[in-house]
Amino acid sequence: MSAPPAIRRATSGDIPVLAAVLARAFFDDPVASWAWKPDALRMAALERFQATRMRQLIGHEEVWCSEDRACAALWAPPGHWHSSVRETAEIVPCFLRPRLFARLPLVALGWEMLERGHPREPHYYLAVLGTDPGAQGRGIGSAVLRGVLEQCDRDGVGAFLESSKESNIAYYARHGFRVTEEVGLLRGPTMWRMWRDPRP
Repeated sequence: MSAPPAIRRATSGDIPVLAAVLARAFFDDPVASWAWKPDALRMAALERFQATRMRQLIGHEEVWCSEDRACAALWAPPGHWHSSVRETAEIVPCFLRPRLFARLPLVALGWEMLERGHPREPHYYLAVLGTDPGAQGRGIGSAVLRGVLEQCDRDGVGAFLESSKESNIAYYARHGFRVTEEVGLLRGPTMWRMWRDPRP
């Protein structure tokens, strides 16, 4: 049996590479396609968005990646999942193209609706998990998740995520998550809120 992929905490120096990886991973994602509708503009906007989210979260030291930087998981620790006004404003430049800016109010409503639906008990929030399409199916995503999920179990703290693809529900279920609610974005796709209780 081969050894599991090596994982580590990401650093600020990893952000450009990991942002590009996550942009490729989410290019055909239903929520990304809804938020940045023109295909020709989506990749650059997604890369900027993922870099912004990483800069916001990396100071909590819970952004994890595989050693080869083919996969990343962006976590917010308990008490830090809520985006501040400044952090929300930092997302706006990801829409500063005429064909994207018109969608910003719709996306902002969706963002606010998702934030309102967060559980109130302490939890680690998985904001993003993505693997470069060419590296999928090798167990890298599961390895990258392991760092924080093991911490959840040690601390007796839950974990929470929103899945943007129904096909990913079974994947997250294998890691202990269960669906708690389906959420339909305004004029957009469905997302699935998922919760994981800590394992003894």
